[in-house]
Amino acid sequence: MNKKAPKKASVAAEAPAQDWHPAVIKAALNQAGYTLAKLAEEYGLKSGGTLSKALTSSFPQAEKRIADALGLHPKVIWPSRYNEDGSRKLQGFHALESTRRSANAQAKAKGEQP
Repeated sequence: MNKKAPKKASVAAEAPAQDWHPAVIKAALNQAGYTLAKLAEEYGLKSGGTLSKALTSSFPQAEKRIADALGLHPKVIWPSRYNEDGSRKLQGFHALESTRRSANAQAKAKGEQP
């Protein structure tokens, strides 16, 4: 009998990419020679608190500044916030409104009432 072991799927194929943990982002910044406060100072901000918002919430400008300091595109750090092409995903109300509009457009195309 010649039994072949089934091939294991790669970790990347099993689950979609996840956003980096805030501690990992801070550690990467430290390795690059930055703290949130130092990075904020370089951009003329009063404190690192402004940049820290991006660690847990969608804040495109702060995301870009942090990613630039690390030499990465923000979608590498926060894949849940970006489309594959690097454009921003709609968030909050805008995402809901877009979904509602596309559903209404599809219903009209089928001749149904929205």
